[in-house]
Amino acid sequence: MKIHPAGIIPILILLFGVCGILLLLNLLFPVQTPVHLLLYLAAIIFMAFVLRFFRFPDRQAIEKTGHVYSGADGKVVAIEKVFVEEYFGRECLQLSVFMSVTNVHVNWYPVGGKVVYRKHHQGKHLVAFNPKSSMLNEHTTLVLRDTEGREIMLRQIAGAVARRILCRAEEGKMVRQGEVLGMIRFGSRVDLLLPPDADVKVSLGQQVRACQTIMAVLG
Repeated sequence: MKIHPAGIIPILILLFGVCGILLLLNLLFPVQTPVHLLLYLAAIIFMAFVLRFFRFPDRQAIEKTGHVYSGADGKVVAIEKVFVEEYFGRECLQLSVFMSVTNVHVNWYPVGGKVVYRKHHQGKHLVAFNPKSSMLNEHTTLVLRDTEGREIMLRQIAGAVARRILCRAEEGKMVRQGEVLGMIRFGSRVDLLLPPDADVKVSLGQQVRACQTIMAVLG
């Protein structure tokens, strides 16, 4: 299983912490008991979960101009028209994907083109499926302009547990559809803000996969 580079340090820190706790346990209570075995098993399960969280699957999107892929694995929790004050100052179609702790948390670019806007916003850490999390939570906003001049916004939103948004995007940089964008640690959400006439291809509650599920087709 391939691990995302952003996970190496957290994995090592947690591994040393778990090993330290088990070592202390054995120093204080050297006689092995069923409790010891249960704690060993719990430690193995915990570390397996941590490794799985930072998994980094190989994904290749079939590049299609005008097609918007999901930027994240997870569940569609919002399909609605909203007024977007930041950058656009107009109504947009919002498609939101919630990533639980069991989902892959790597993010990919939903379209190819130029990064024309990037801004990080400090904020709260509400549960990421809360509709208010889009603007109240800590988030990073990107605007991508495709080769035909159409612009879409993407928001990486921190959740109640997530405390770190990793974003590789650089303003002015050209990116490819399906290229790795970054990662959000431990439960989070990705919003896509599209032109209001975009043709939606997913439904509320649907499970989607980054680089594989077409979220919408731009007009």
